Amino acid sequence: MRDSYNGYRALLVHAHPDDETINNGATMALYAAMGAQVTLITCTRGEEGEILTSELTHLASSATDALGEHRETELANAMKALGITDFRFLAQGEGKYRDSGMMGTEVNNRADVFWQADLEEAADYLVKIIEEIKPHILITYDEIGGYGHPDHIQAHRVAMRASEKSIWQIQKIYWNTMPKSVLAESMAKMKELGSDFFGAENVDDLPFAKDDSFVTTLIDGNSYVEAKMAAMKAHHTQISLDGPFFALSDNLGLQVWGNEYYTLVKGGKCGPFDANGRESDLFSGVNL
Repeated sequence: MRDSYNGYRALLVHAHPDDETINNGATMALYAAMGAQVTLITCTRGEEGEILTSELTHLASSATDALGEHRETELANAMKALGITDFRFLAQGEGKYRDSGMMGTEVNNRADVFWQADLEEAADYLVKIIEEIKPHILITYDEIGGYGHPDHIQAHRVAMRASEKSIWQIQKIYWNTMPKSVLAESMAKMKELGSDFFGAENVDDLPFAKDDSFVTTLIDGNSYVEAKMAAMKAHHTQISLDGPFFALSDNLGLQVWGNEYYTLVKGGKCGPFDANGRESDLFSGVNL
């Protein structure tokens, strides 16, 4: 790692508030603290999210349909915890894209959901942002959106298409990755505690589990994991304090959330490398 990342710029594209913290919270906090400009684009407000806070169930889309507005506040609080000042929604100010819900549900067919968005139009919104901030690296999901959620898939499509259309050429693109070895360890610990891990019996049941060979890059964000945990707590309608995220941090140590994994899909893999040959810096090889 460098002593300073002043002048370096990163763009993250996520589907809903809370996705950024779970996947990249430590990475975001680390680079922002070291001077990089970190910009987060969130494509929807997460209106269809499952509410885990009993006293707020009235916000659900099936009730007052006020969850999206509430999650905007959660996102702002999470970004404050991570030290991120530039965070926006795709088509900011236009209220353009609504949460699509889980694949195969009736809400997928609503005309205003992100899943139904015109790809070129949505990508053009992101192109404007890319050409404004001129990021050196882009972080988003893989082609199945990590686990098949329609908004995650669409966020991947929009991010990749925008990177193709933009005059500004992003030097390195990464997809979030969750290696099987880490998930298997987490699952084993949850079983010891008498709890399941997202309802799965074994690691191959987890749609977001990737073979370890997909990991090209590991960011050690353990110095910033407390900020990540604070940001996770800010997303209180979506992340339960007695759920697997916090149970794992108590029983496997905070490192389980401080290490964040990536697959490099554009740009050259550059050192420094760890003992497993993985990059340890997302900006390695980037030219200012």
